[in-house]
Amino acid sequence: MKDGFITVAAATPQVAVADCEANAQAILACINEMAAAHAKVMVLPELCITGYTCSDLFWQTKLLDEAEAALSVIAEESRQVDALIAVGMPLRVAGKLLNVAAMLCRGKVLGFVPKVNLPAYNEFYETRHFTSGAADMGMVQFGGEEVPVGTNLLFSCENVADLCVAAEICEDLWVPNPPSVHHALAGASVICNLSASDEMVGKGSYRRDLVAGQSARLVCAYLYATAGEGESTTDLVFGGQNLIAENGTVLAESATFENEIKVATIDVQRLASERRRMSTFPAADAGEYREISFALAEEEMKLVRFFDADPFVPSNADQLSDRCEEILNIQALGLKKRLAHTHAKSAVVGISGGLDSTLALLVTARAFDMLGLSRKGIVAVTMPGFGTTDRTYNNAVAMIKSLGATFKEVSIAKAVMQHFADIEHDASIHDVTYENSQARERTQILMDIANQANGFVIGTGDLSELALGWATYNGDHMSMYAVNASVPKTLVRHLVRHYADTSADEVLAGVLYDVLDTPVSPELLPPEDGAISQKTEDLVGPYELHDFFLYQMLRMCFPPAKIYRVAKEAFAGRYSNETILKWLRTFYWRFFSQQFKRSCLPDGPKVGSVAVSPRGDLRMPSDACASAWIKEVETLRP
Repeated sequence: MKDGFITVAAATPQVAVADCEANAQAILACINEMAAAHAKVMVLPELCITGYTCSDLFWQTKLLDEAEAALSVIAEESRQVDALIAVGMPLRVAGKLLNVAAMLCRGKVLGFVPKVNLPAYNEFYETRHFTSGAADMGMVQFGGEEVPVGTNLLFSCENVADLCVAAEICEDLWVPNPPSVHHALAGASVICNLSASDEMVGKGSYRRDLVAGQSARLVCAYLYATAGEGESTTDLVFGGQNLIAENGTVLAESATFENEIKVATIDVQRLASERRRMSTFPAADAGEYREISFALAEEEMKLVRFFDADPFVPSNADQLSDRCEEILNIQALGLKKRLAHTHAKSAVVGISGGLDSTLALLVTARAFDMLGLSRKGIVAVTMPGFGTTDRTYNNAVAMIKSLGATFKEVSIAKAVMQHFADIEHDASIHDVTYENSQARERTQILMDIANQANGFVIGTGDLSELALGWATYNGDHMSMYAVNASVPKTLVRHLVRHYADTSADEVLAGVLYDVLDTPVSPELLPPEDGAISQKTEDLVGPYELHDFFLYQMLRMCFPPAKIYRVAKEAFAGRYSNETILKWLRTFYWRFFSQQFKRSCLPDGPKVGSVAVSPRGDLRMPSDACASAWIKEVETLRP
C-alpha cells in the first residue's frame, strides 16, 4: 500500500440461480481467494447473491429474505478480511425493490448503492421488478444497524491517501451520463461496477473499450465484475468478462466463459497527480455526497502490475510499426510547414553516421518528398574531426548518396587547431574545451552553409540528450528546427529500423542496419585502433534507464523512491539495484543542472506525451535546486 499502490480484484462466482445459501459460500470462496492475493478492494457481480436471472422470483418474499440472510453470512464470515467488498443483491427499501451494491468492510455493511438506470429494452426488463435508485434514499435497518442507501455514497479510506471508492451498476455505465461521472467529480478515484452483461457477438470488445474509455475520461481506476457461468441460459449466456482498467489502460482482463478472478495493482497516487496536472479536471466537489470512512491495515505487498522497461516503445510489433510511421509523419509534417513558411530553398543537415543525424536526414527527405521538392535541396554535410572513424564516415557518405541529397564534406581539423592556437589551448589535453570546440565549429559550418544555400539548419539532438544536457551549448544544441527534440533515444533506434525494414533501397537499408549496430558516440575523442573510443552510455549511463526515469518523472510525476521501486520491477534481471541507483542519481543531477540548455531550445514538433520544450510541456526554472530529489535517492538502499 506504499506509494499509492493498491491491489484490487474482480471476481465471478459460480452462482446457482435463486440459491442464496450456496451463492454466499461461492462468494466467500472468491473473497478468500482475493484476500490471499492481498486485494484491498474487491468487486463481485450484480445480483450475485441471488443470481441476476431470477426473473419473477424477485417478487418472492422468500428469495428476498434469503438474500438478506446471505449478506449477513458473507459479512460475518469476511470479518477478518482486510478489504472493501462490493457485492450485488436485491434490497427492499421504502416499499420498493432496489438492485444494489452492498459495500462491506471487516464484517460491517457500510452502505447500499442502488442502480439508477434500469434497462427495459431488447432482452432486458429490469423495470418489471426494480425501482430506480436516487441520490439520497435515507437509511435502512440491516443487521441491527442503520445503513445509508443512495447513489451519493463515497467510501474513503482513512489511512490510504487518495483511495476513495464509489459504485455504479451495469447499465449505469452504458448511458450518456453515468453516475460514475458525478462520483469522480466528487472525488472518487476508484469506481466499482457490479454487472450482469450478457454475451453477444462483438460485445466483449465494445465492453472493454467502454471500461477503458471511462477510466481515461474520469482519470480513475475502474473495476468491472460481471456475471458468468451459473446464471440461467434460458435466453442468455453470461461470459464473466472481468476488467480492471486505470486511466485508459486495461491492467487485467479475464478470459470469457471462465469465471475467473482477476487481480491487479492500481496506483491512486498517480491518479491524484494526473488530476492535479490536468487544468480541465474540476476540483473535487462532494456536494450532496455522504462520505463513509473505512480503514485498511498497512502492509507491504507484491506489485501485481506490469511496468514496461521501454515506456516509449510499444511491445506489439504491429503497433510499433504503426507508431513509427505516425511519428515519422509528425516530424516530417512539422518540417514541411517550416520549409514552406520560410520559403527555404534548402535544408542543411550535419551527418555523422550516428543514429540521431540519420533520423534527421530521413525525416528531411520525407518532408522534401511531401513538398514535391528535389532531394538535391538537402545539403548533407559530413564534418570529419579528431574522433571520426572510417565506419561512421563511410556510412554517412553512403546514406547521403542513397537518399539523393547533395553531399558536402568539410573537415573541421584545421579550423579547430587554429582555434586552439587562438585561445591558447593545448591540443593534447582532451578536456571539455577540446570536445566542445569541435561541436561548435561544426554548428558554425552548418549555419554558414545554410546562409549560402538560402536554407536553414535541421537539428539532430533527441529528447534523451536534452533531458541529460548531453549537448554542447550553442553547438549541436542549436539549430533552426529540431525534428528529433521530442523523440527519446530508445525510440530513435526503432524509427531508423522501421525505415530500414520498409525501404525498397537495399543499399540504404544495409547502411541503416549498420548505423543501428554502431555504438552511440559523439566521436570527439581520437579513435583507438580505428574504433570508437568514446561511448556515450559509459559516461552518462544506459539510455534505456534514463528514458525510463524521464517517463516516470515527467509523465507520472513519481518521486525518486517510487521511480526506484518500479525500476527494480521493470529491469529485474537486467540491471542490479546498485546500477539503477547510481544512474538515477546521475539522472536527477544532470536533469536539473542542464535545464538552462532546454530553456532556449529551437522549435521542434512534439510527438509524444513527454516533451521538454520551454514553450510547451516543461516550464522549469534554469536554477531550480535538485537537492531534495538527490537527498531522497541517497536514502535508498539497493
